[in-house]
Amino acid sequence: MDVQPPASGPALSAGSLETSAVVPLITRDYDSRPSLVYERLRARYGPVAPVDLLGVPVWLALGYREVLEVLRDQRGIWSKRLADWRALAEGRVPREWPLLPALEVNHVIFQEGDRLRSLRAAYHQALKPFQDAGHPQGRRLREAVARSADELIDVMTEGGGRTGWADLSAQYARPLPLMVVDHLLGFQSGRGDEVLMDMWRVLDAGPDSSAALERLLAALGELGAAKMARPGDDFPSYLLAAHPGLTVDELSRELMMLVGVTGDHTGTLIGNTIAAVLASDSAARESLSLGMIRETVNRVAMVNPPMANLTFRCPAVDTRLGDVTIAAGEPVFLSVAAAHQDPVFAAGLNSDSLLSSRAHLAWGAGPHECLGRELATTIVTTAISRLFGRFEELSLTLPPDQLPWRSSPLMRGLRSLPVRYTLAGSQAPAAPPAAGPPGAPAAPQAGPEGGAAAARPSLWRFLRGLRRGAR
Repeated sequence: MDVQPPASGPALSAGSLETSAVVPLITRDYDSRPSLVYERLRARYGPVAPVDLLGVPVWLALGYREVLEVLRDQRGIWSKRLADWRALAEGRVPREWPLLPALEVNHVIFQEGDRLRSLRAAYHQALKPFQDAGHPQGRRLREAVARSADELIDVMTEGGGRTGWADLSAQYARPLPLMVVDHLLGFQSGRGDEVLMDMWRVLDAGPDSSAALERLLAALGELGAAKMARPGDDFPSYLLAAHPGLTVDELSRELMMLVGVTGDHTGTLIGNTIAAVLASDSAARESLSLGMIRETVNRVAMVNPPMANLTFRCPAVDTRLGDVTIAAGEPVFLSVAAAHQDPVFAAGLNSDSLLSSRAHLAWGAGPHECLGRELATTIVTTAISRLFGRFEELSLTLPPDQLPWRSSPLMRGLRSLPVRYTLAGSQAPAAPPAAGPPGAPAAPQAGPEGGAAAARPSLWRFLRGLRRGAR
């Protein structure tokens, strides 16, 4: 897609964010129909709007050209370093602001310049074996995704007949990528369950998220120290080999980034893809029925990007963006979801084409473009393939417009995805959990590898509790 430079127009004065009448972004309308909120903001302000983000004023970039301009940033103007956010540096952002803990974990996402380039080069080398389908690690990764998918489906359907109910968000889409992270990090079988479940607590920003974050960083620091002493065939060891100067603390923060982004972004894309197919999205259904699973995933990433809004950029100098002059140090929130609805982008799409555009921004662009795109796509396509291969029928138990979405400034994903299922004719229901003494937890069941599920007692107890609650 050929994107022209933004048209010129009257600019607001520099520093106008502090004096603008900002409108709240996260509202009930935004949770249910964010597209309407983006349309209203675009109609009122144009491609860049001043909004209130959970009590903090920020600019929201809505235009495709404007979002792409900031992402590409050929001049080195736009910084992701928190130190360059003027209001934060001056103490005008409340310490209890809900987004602050996630932004203050200083890893590769918030680096610039030489530090960013060196870390990205190390990530590229460390991820390369897992993203190469012909590499032994790439083959093992695909086997691990398929195995984890089958284990989750077994737990979801065990003890019942061929039909039943499930929540494909909580019981499948969300845990699957984090189980795969267990494989990537090189934990001993099941040892990563504590990390997995603490990562959920951090992502949910619940009352125990602070303690969970401390445990998470401590566990990843312990893992990092072990890999420094005894490297293995896993991501932390490969990252250390590519960037040997990392300290244990730095490595733990990079591993947390991998866990969070792989878990939340990829899990959300799995859930959004399943929902699109089950909600009778004709294009998604057609590409899936033709075996074009990667195309199904690409289309969903474009129409409903899992990371709807990207983290802040702040300009180093007063900078024109759209019709606004952004003062140095003012935060700009980049809305990928709004950019995809911009007529500049949307008008060029062919709704009748079986192939969707690759010019979308769901994976970012420029210096911070997602390095794990192939890894995430592999996880999602394998998850979708295994799910629809194991069930003869899956149908939503709610109308598509009543599905509950998470209230999040960053992610656009479902809180739950309730379905009724029928196992494929050749599938036998998994055995029910063995009975134990009164009050004792259910004994873990063997998965596709015999003892694989027995090594994950915490996770299986949690998921079995969800299964019982769904019936």
